[in-house]
Amino acid sequence: MANRLESDRLKEEIIKEIHQSMAVTSELGRSCGTEIVEAAALILTCLREGGKLLVFGNGGSAAEAEHLVAELVGRYRTDRQALAAIALTANSASLTAIANDYGFEQIFARQLQAIAKPGDVALAISTSGNSPNIVCALQSAREAGLVTIGLTGVPGGKLRDLVHVCISVPSDDTPRIQEGNALIVHILCGIVENAFVHHSYSGGKVKASIGEVR
Repeated sequence: MANRLESDRLKEEIIKEIHQSMAVTSELGRSCGTEIVEAAALILTCLREGGKLLVFGNGGSAAEAEHLVAELVGRYRTDRQALAAIALTANSASLTAIANDYGFEQIFARQLQAIAKPGDVALAISTSGNSPNIVCALQSAREAGLVTIGLTGVPGGKLRDLVHVCISVPSDDTPRIQEGNALIVHILCGIVENAFVHHSYSGGKVKASIGEVR
């Protein structure tokens, strides 16, 4: 009887978690659909003009950064040309050397200084928007003339004022934000991939201009 009660309790917790996740993801289109379209347009413009996408984050956001890059360099759903994307989280030698010599706050900024060029896109993923190494990287990206995109939650922290486009998952709960970010990554990959497969993107104007930060 005790085991049955425990099983029922766990099932209730599982259902509760699923419903909470669904409540957040179901709001993504309404709350940040415009920003997702703007971000996809900026990424497409960059890639079509020979630039590259540079993605970074901490912890679960680091995993999501590598996930996004894998889908673009490899494929999401359809065979097409490889797309230029780099995760700044993947080189453990660089990360530990930079952290040791310059401090953990510089692990992404230093890499941007080494490999980024004007017109590249820096995409930061941060549930809080306040991680010091994310803030430093975005400041460095702005100084280098990069286009900046942020994936975060609400309210978005310091990141919000450092990016051209801020996609904010409508939640302040870290697991829910991460789940929302995973879905947004898939949506972005689908838009970008379809554009390259069907050659349907014409580089139209987006609301957030390259020279302005929201």
